[in-house]
Amino acid sequence: MGAGKTTLGRTVAARIGRRFVDVDAEVTDDAAAFFREHGEPAFRQREEEVTVRELRADLPAVLSLGGGAVTSAAVREALREHATTVLVDVDVDTAWERVRCGDRPLAQHETDFRRLYEERAPLYREVADAVARDADDAVLAAAGVRVETGSLERLGSLVPGGGPVALVADARVAGIHGAAAQVALGGRVASTHEVPPGEEAKTVATAERLWRELSLERGGTVVALGGGCTTDVAGFVAATYLRGVAWAPVPSTLLAQVDAAIGGKTTLNLPDGKNLVGAFHWPVRTILDPALLATLPERERREGMAEVVKTGLLVGEPLWELPEPELVRRCAAFKAAVCLRDPHDRGERALLNLGHTFAHALEAGSGGEVTHGQAVALGLLAALRLSGVETRTVEEILRPRPVRADRERAWAALRRDKKVSDGRVRLVLLEAPGRPVVGAELPETEVRRALDGLIAG
Repeated sequence: MGAGKTTLGRTVAARIGRRFVDVDAEVTDDAAAFFREHGEPAFRQREEEVTVRELRADLPAVLSLGGGAVTSAAVREALREHATTVLVDVDVDTAWERVRCGDRPLAQHETDFRRLYEERAPLYREVADAVARDADDAVLAAAGVRVETGSLERLGSLVPGGGPVALVADARVAGIHGAAAQVALGGRVASTHEVPPGEEAKTVATAERLWRELSLERGGTVVALGGGCTTDVAGFVAATYLRGVAWAPVPSTLLAQVDAAIGGKTTLNLPDGKNLVGAFHWPVRTILDPALLATLPERERREGMAEVVKTGLLVGEPLWELPEPELVRRCAAFKAAVCLRDPHDRGERALLNLGHTFAHALEAGSGGEVTHGQAVALGLLAALRLSGVETRTVEEILRPRPVRADRERAWAALRRDKKVSDGRVRLVLLEAPGRPVVGAELPETEVRRALDGLIAG
């Protein structure tokens, strides 16, 4: 009682696109009167019926449970089977101050209230899959994302299940963090696998080699330790091996922690272009350890900052100014919420492509010489210019400079972009920071001029 579950639940439901159910309100619109007329046992019985029914419903929801709901064994069992359970934790003093002057039947006497708190606390901890301090934490829990400094050392307990694990990493990351990951996973490590660095990992040949090397059964898990290219190929292999096994990305770069490893997209490149083969395969858990960023070269940190600035522009807040662990948490929560609302990229998930139409064109036009971070920084610059929005943030934080690329090849790639429909280029623009516009159409001459302005010479 007094934790703020209902307020938080409404916010989370809106952010992840689920209906909201306040169980207390479903039981009765006047708990005090119900307790007087029927007693607490009748209330608990009705609470149990409503909670179990909603947990078993086909249409997913965010439920706000009453403080005593978990005293029911049937409710605890239904939570284990059907829910991600998030504990909104407050200290007893704060909770009492919030409820002490109300009409809640079990919050009339401070001594009784404190006793209830102590009695129920172990049950809350027993059923909780995560503890939330705000809506971002709850969204991350719903998406199966864990943000925790030092979590690499706890992989054995954080990777769900008890089955064997195949650990996939590139040589550089394996040399820095591989031993710690293997120690943390302990006896669960069935095999280790190395992939090439960067985009070289995302080939059919690499995927085929991994398929042949893996010896997992259906109950096994692929753990991908590395940057976005490593998580892309490992996730795709997991999606297709034995028609799909579980996987858990442990991204080691800023770019992967705030973007690439979140949302269940897995992909390979073909000679004809990037990310042309892929599958949606949501991880059983995504483990973000900001401590891994301490070993990141400055060049790779700048790559990730392009996605951080993009996210901040979409949110309408200067997320790039936050300390690194909080920056990762906030960016990851924003992307997780969008992907939960649109898991198969059929609607509003397109807003995450702010600047990316131009970025992909530059990558293709340069033959892969322009890095993703460089390209996104330039793409954001073009998108803001076309939006008529101030570009100072992008210029000061990312310092984009025109790059060398074949103009005609870049333009051809832009016109093949997945957001092109009926032959017309559709862009993600901004009315203002925090107010994205998806599917904006502009004259081709304007779009071409914006692209040419990003290319040197």
